[in-house]
Amino acid sequence: MKITAKDLASLTGGTVEGNPEAVVHTFAKIEEAQEGALTFLANPKYTPCLYETGATIALVADTFVAEKPLPAALTLLRVKDPYETLARLMSMVSSAMERPTGIEQPCFIGEGVEVPEDAYIGAFAYVGKGVKLGRGVRIYPQTYVGDGAEIGEDTILYAGARVYHKCKIGARCIVHSGAVIGADGFGFAPGASGYEKIPQLGIVEIGDDVEIGANTTVDRATMGATRIGRGTKLDNLIQVAHNVSIGNHNVFAAQCGFAGSSHIGDWNMIGGQVGVAGHITIGSRNEVGAQSGLHRSMGDGNRMMGTPAVAAGEFARRHVYFGKLAEMLRDIKELKDSSAR
Repeated sequence: MKITAKDLASLTGGTVEGNPEAVVHTFAKIEEAQEGALTFLANPKYTPCLYETGATIALVADTFVAEKPLPAALTLLRVKDPYETLARLMSMVSSAMERPTGIEQPCFIGEGVEVPEDAYIGAFAYVGKGVKLGRGVRIYPQTYVGDGAEIGEDTILYAGARVYHKCKIGARCIVHSGAVIGADGFGFAPGASGYEKIPQLGIVEIGDDVEIGANTTVDRATMGATRIGRGTKLDNLIQVAHNVSIGNHNVFAAQCGFAGSSHIGDWNMIGGQVGVAGHITIGSRNEVGAQSGLHRSMGDGNRMMGTPAVAAGEFARRHVYFGKLAEMLRDIKELKDSSAR
């Protein structure tokens, strides 16, 4: 990739401040960038790095005002949202890169599977009978796709992903290595002689444009379907239990856990290691801090922290009070001692 500042401005709708003929050929973090690199400034705490960066072009916000001289060789490209613009540019580069096609050997392709001409199936992959593959699907080596599963167009299953029988994955999804879609839900009935397994006869349904992180697990439903809505992004090491319903455009950080039959709305942002109890409903556009525990249903537009989770402001106040407990105990002891005299 080689592109000038003026061409980047044309692609992004940005404004060049500096040399319009400046050329970049790679991306780099602002603190590590060298000549020929395109970098960006989105988080204000990295502003000092901008005055020392070796990058050739930097994406900055329209409203950015330099507080001291910038490097002489640096050209600014002013845009509305540097982070979003960077994501679009990187997506353009990624889509332009050569993608594998064809069927590598050895692999197994079951009866009744039609492989589109522009699809890719890597070595040692297993595609069960009756699997439906959309155009442009990429199934990397050592991946398992069970009988009757459906994989939408342009979806990527990276090496070692597992998609159990009859599960459905939409278009333009990404399933990273080690992810398991459709394992049995954790269903057991206690009896006199132990726990009897409850057959898990449902499936998993994943909407379009969903990303599933490495080693994340989405369990199949006992009956019906475990569902993940379009545009939702799951980080690594997340557990989604049986019959969970997750809406559209959510983002969940690593090590979250969603217990059985919990229901999550749209556009929620949930931090790492958050636990969601079973059979509760979380609305839409909520923000939940890392390591919180959600034990009760809640509506829309909340900011929650703590275990059990409370409003973020209340959590902050409690944290302040907790830090003063030792001082308060000393005061109480002194009051007791003075009253005893």
